[in-house]
Amino acid sequence: MSQITKITLDVKEVAQLIGVSPNSIYTMVAQKQIPHVRVRSRVLFHRDVIESWVRGEQQKA
Repeated sequence: MSQITKITLDVKEVAQLIGVSPNSIYTMVAQKQIPHVRVRSRVLFHRDVIESWVRGEQQKA
């Protein structure tokens, strides 16, 4: 059976990935400093977009 790769990350996972607190991620979301999508009450991040953003390849949030 093939393994499904998760393409979205939640706030906690992004915080761990880039080395900041979840509260920092929420602040960045509120200030539109980090690319994200909202699905109902959840804030989600596309893994590839976040990895590009961290490398500086994507400037817009």
